[in-house]
Amino acid sequence: MKFQLKPEDHERISNLCGPTNSTLKQIEKELKIKIINRGSQFKIEGDVPKAELAKDIILKIYGDLEKDKVIEPSDIHLYLMNGMNNLKNGKENSVSEISIHTPNVDISPNHGNQEAYVSTIKSKVLTFGIGPAGTGKTYLAVALAVQKFVSGEVEKILLVRPAVEAGEKLGFLPGDLSQKVDPYLRPLYDALYEMLGFKEASQLIGRNIIEVVPLAFMRGRTLNNSFIILDESQNATVEQMKMFLTRFGFGSKVVVTGDITQIDLPKNTLSGLVHSLEVLKNIDDVGLVKFDSKDVVRHGLVQKIVEAYGKYKK
Repeated sequence: MKFQLKPEDHERISNLCGPTNSTLKQIEKELKIKIINRGSQFKIEGDVPKAELAKDIILKIYGDLEKDKVIEPSDIHLYLMNGMNNLKNGKENSVSEISIHTPNVDISPNHGNQEAYVSTIKSKVLTFGIGPAGTGKTYLAVALAVQKFVSGEVEKILLVRPAVEAGEKLGFLPGDLSQKVDPYLRPLYDALYEMLGFKEASQLIGRNIIEVVPLAFMRGRTLNNSFIILDESQNATVEQMKMFLTRFGFGSKVVVTGDITQIDLPKNTLSGLVHSLEVLKNIDDVGLVKFDSKDVVRHGLVQKIVEAYGKYKK
């Protein structure tokens, strides 16, 4: 299969191929095809459907570079994962038409579980996103929270995590409870900084319009017109989960994310996430989306590690 990139722009072509052709090598490795290029002229050898997919990805990247977008290995992995899923399902190779707009980045979930997750959050008051690390559960929820805040649909964002995962080490860390668990809340801060910018996010956090808080700090509160995300919820006890799920008021939207294979609670302590999934399973306005290893959008090796752990039995 042969094709040419138009308009011909040597700088864009160089950025497309990546340092020492790293982008092309990543596509070749994942799809088991061969890519040969001389300037804007490309030739792809291999299985026809996969060669077509490689062509589509290359054209997509080239189009994105026209908008001064920096192409990261994670972007390539997302295109590949999405395209491979579509090949299996007989769909066209394209990213989702559902876009999440934030001040600094626009995010398109991949077809399948990510797309279903975003749609479910939009349509339900309470959504559970369950699955392994790296599937975009928290990132997409934060992106939707930022989009709804910027558009004026909610007045406040709360990002919540249990402190349980820190275990006994909390007592040896300096500061109060909020400061002690701050390292465990860092991924939430990072997502906010990426989407809003460091200055804007810091100002909103300083004014308590965006709160990043330990789960224990939610007791006794009622929150209207808020977007509330409970992350790492597998580490909440049954009592904590019940407390959290009764905190939101009118005009609020709640997302609960977690991985039931990574519970850090003491032995013989039932996870509030596991319990709540059973208790709430028949309530209409509660949504549930389950992710698996095929949805992992981090380094390709992470997906293989998740699959290996899933198959391994002692």
